[in-house]
Amino acid sequence: MTIKLSLQHENKILAEASATNNTYLAWRSQYTLGDYYQVEVEKAPVYLVVQLDAAIRPALIYLTERNWTYRLPFNLQREWPYPDGAFLGKNHYATVRVATAAEIASQTNLSVNSYDQHEASAAYPHASSNAETRGETVFYAKNAIDGLVANESHGNYPFQSWGINEQHDAYLQLDFGRTVEVNQLGIVLRADYPHDSYWKKITVDFSDGSHETITLQKLATEQFFEIKPRQIKGLRLDHLQKDEDSSTFPALTEIEVFGQNIEQ
Repeated sequence: MTIKLSLQHENKILAEASATNNTYLAWRSQYTLGDYYQVEVEKAPVYLVVQLDAAIRPALIYLTERNWTYRLPFNLQREWPYPDGAFLGKNHYATVRVATAAEIASQTNLSVNSYDQHEASAAYPHASSNAETRGETVFYAKNAIDGLVANESHGNYPFQSWGINEQHDAYLQLDFGRTVEVNQLGIVLRADYPHDSYWKKITVDFSDGSHETITLQKLATEQFFEIKPRQIKGLRLDHLQKDEDSSTFPALTEIEVFGQNIEQ
């Protein structure tokens, strides 16, 4: 499969590269606000492994359209959910390749996507929410699937999290973009205690119409939950029941959903 990778600004191509199954792009200049990477493939859907910055781990994504745009983030707020140096400097390297059959078929955490974006972009998995504290990037829903589990603080990297802005009807939506079979959940609560509170119970609504309620403890370590195996395209965490303590800030550092891809 031919993959074309380009760096663009306002529809102007700054650099591009194309190859079969595996391509890269080197850029020897600083990024400017509004720059974005464009990935074009011969056909979709397709599983790709992408790494668009050396400071951010590769991600296996499921692309449902032939074109995918990744808008380069800039540190424009008081806190920043990426490593120092990410997307900065004058020398950059980005790579995209077709995922191997073994990578696609493996039993793994299907929810992780270090290159998820706040807006839906035809690349999955994708996390979204109706509540994100003050609209700040360090509290976006996508932080809960970035693969990082540091949870003893909040705010700047590596302690970004999903914050609910004290909203009682808050939910987190996780979409896979294809059918997957899941059998286990992992939850990492943000544990900046006593600043943080926690949820005693969470309802998990699956896209097949089924539901499960999980009971959490006030722990800093990851909590695992075996669930009835089911085939789904997404799930939602809602009906978040907060503990009756003095803090007003429960938050989620990471959700992990373990299983296998059904669609190869």
